[in-house]
Order: sequence, then C-alpha cells, then structure tokens
Amino acid sequence: MGVRKEKAAGTEAALKDAARQLFVERGYLNTKITDITRAAGRSTGSFYEHFPSKEALLDALMNDLRDQASQELRGQSHPAHPADHDLADREQLRAHLAAAWRTMRDNLPVVLATHEATVAAGPASGQAWQELATGTEMLRDHLEQAHRRGQPLPGDPELVAAAMGAMLSSLAYALLPAGAGGGPARWSDDQILDTVTSLLLTGLRG
Repeated sequence: MGVRKEKAAGTEAALKDAARQLFVERGYLNTKITDITRAAGRSTGSFYEHFPSKEALLDALMNDLRDQASQELRGQSHPAHPADHDLADREQLRAHLAAAWRTMRDNLPVVLATHEATVAAGPASGQAWQELATGTEMLRDHLEQAHRRGQPLPGDPELVAAAMGAMLSSLAYALLPAGAGGGPARWSDDQILDTVTSLLLTGLRG
C-alpha cells in the first residue's frame, strides 16, 4: 500500500472510530460532522474526501457490520455453516443467530445509530424495511434454498427472514446497551440465543 493510500485509510478509520464513540455518547442525531472530525483529529475537508454526508458514513459503518457477520459465517473453519444450509437444524440456526448477535455487540454504536436514524426518518420513508431486507439477505437466501428443497416455511422467505432479523435486532437494541453500562444485564448471551433459537426453530419446523 502506498503512502497516500495508507494515509487515506488511516483517516477513514479514524473518522469511523470517532463516529462510533460519539454515536454512543451523544446520539446519532446530536452528532455533527465537525464533532466527528474534531474527535478524529482531522479536518472537515478530509471528511468529505471520504464521505459525502453523515448518512453515508453510517452506511459505511453498516456495511462493515454486515461484512463482519458474513465473514464469521463464511469462514472455512466454521463447523456449523456447511454449503447445504438447513436453518431448521438447531445447531445451524443458532450459529447464524450467534454470528449476528456477536456482530451487533461488537458494533453496538452502529446498531444504536441506525435505529435512531430509522426512527427519525419516519415510517413513510421505507427505511425501516430497507434496513431489514438488506440486513437479512443471507437468511433469506438460505430460506429460499430450503423452500426450493420442498421444506415448508411459515411464509414467504423474504418476510420470514425479515421477521427473524427484526426480532434479533430489537432485542439487541433493548438488551446490549445494558451490558455496556446502560443498566444491569439480566440474561447472558447464551440464554438470549438459546431462547430465540428455540422460538424460531418451532416456527421454521412448522
């Protein structure tokens, strides 16, 4: 990597790190671009060299989150993610949920900021559905494979995947901040994942 590219990558990383910190401390809507550049120790002009807006920065952070989840599941060393997926299998379903949960825990500022931005956009914007549909593409693909194999599903694969994602993301928004200083955490990650896995498994098995 050349010096210029390395410097640009360092600036982008610094801006993302500063945004994550401020989104938790101040909230997404209350964080200004100048707040981010000040915390990152970068100029405002450098921000626009990487992102056209604060919304674009949040989109980039969401893409990082999705990439992390995909890499966890697609890693060759992951024993519960074979080529022929079967989400009606408890181990495989829990592996998917666990990967998503770990990713949301690792990226809690992004989860909180995305929720805040979606609520602010309002229901008529369609942003809530877009986030769900985009964030559950892998689940949808697996469910479509199952449907083609003749496995009965409780509904259309896209809708089922979105419902699964909505349940997990809502729990993450409600429970993960408690473990990060927002109050006492009542349940462990394992308890949460076991509960959600059992609940969804019943539905997927019809």
